[in-house]
Amino acid sequence: MKYSDDSRIVMTLDAGGTNFVFSAVKSEQEIIEPVVLSAKGSDLKEILQNIIDGFRQVAGKVDGKPAAISFAFPGPADYENGIIGDLQNLPAFRGGVALGPMLEATFGIPVFINNDGDLFAYGEAISGLLPEVNKKLEEAGNPKRYRNLLGVTFGTGFGGGIVTRGELFLGDNSAQGEINRMRNHFYKKFDVEESLSIRGIRMEFANYTGINLASTPGPKEIALMAEGLCPGDQDAAIKAYQAFGRAAGDALANAITLVDGLIVMGGGLSHSHPLFLPSLIEEMNSHYETLTGLPLDRLEIKAFNLEDPQNAQKFYARSAIEINVPFSDRKIIYDPGKKTGIGVSRLGTSNAVSIGAYAFALSKLDKR
Repeated sequence: MKYSDDSRIVMTLDAGGTNFVFSAVKSEQEIIEPVVLSAKGSDLKEILQNIIDGFRQVAGKVDGKPAAISFAFPGPADYENGIIGDLQNLPAFRGGVALGPMLEATFGIPVFINNDGDLFAYGEAISGLLPEVNKKLEEAGNPKRYRNLLGVTFGTGFGGGIVTRGELFLGDNSAQGEINRMRNHFYKKFDVEESLSIRGIRMEFANYTGINLASTPGPKEIALMAEGLCPGDQDAAIKAYQAFGRAAGDALANAITLVDGLIVMGGGLSHSHPLFLPSLIEEMNSHYETLTGLPLDRLEIKAFNLEDPQNAQKFYARSAIEINVPFSDRKIIYDPGKKTGIGVSRLGTSNAVSIGAYAFALSKLDKR
């Protein structure tokens, strides 16, 4: 559901470990210069007061009363009830903090809190990759349409969210889309986030070069090495990103088996997708082996790289055929081609989260 013509205003917050960035969205567009306040504080009371002050400043900048507050905040949390649990990046949050109810009491409007991976996926489903793919399918004369989307973010951590047929999927424990807890493809005692993160790229580069992890450059510099744009061990840099792709492909193959839709990638590391997306696709399209030694496709669907023009062309190509209805003169359309496409964010991660937060709030208000 799109809200590009909706006049309601929703106040938003991008909650990082260093700064809180407050804004306001109307008609799926940011309408003020963001307000930036420190996320640090001597105690929980000071941090909560910063959050209140930030939203008060935003309310003073907009024309009219906001309809709601909606934003992403780190977990673990009970998002449905607006309660934040024990946070690593914001250690003042301990024992359960009723952030949502506090803001509702302060501002007198509904408050909605979600995980950033969830809101990223929702934003891309509304105005990003999902509608773009369906438009291109229509232009190609392909009757296939997608309604489900798995969104994943690669950065400081590895996050995820699921949208199914226009609705953001919400679990019973606010733990939906926690793809980061899948088993690591290479290091069985680790979760997959240890590989699919900034520290994961640095770890693999250190492994291939034999240098100390503390001396390892960041992912951007490693990416430049892989592209031959700065001095360094190019072979090790390429291998580090290929390992990243294989670990990601393993996790996404497991996840998309349950979701059966498109996949959109966001987060800072997604900008280096030319270095890891081919190995990611290769892993997803790999094979198992049966007890009799025969190959068995890893997935029931085939994965396509939407960032590669030739691969994308194959994805959009019509595969539907006309078949006969038994004992009848009728014919119907049947599409035997089962496909998933993997592409990068069309909105930008931060913008997708903002649009997702806005749309989620309005969808909830419209159901009341």
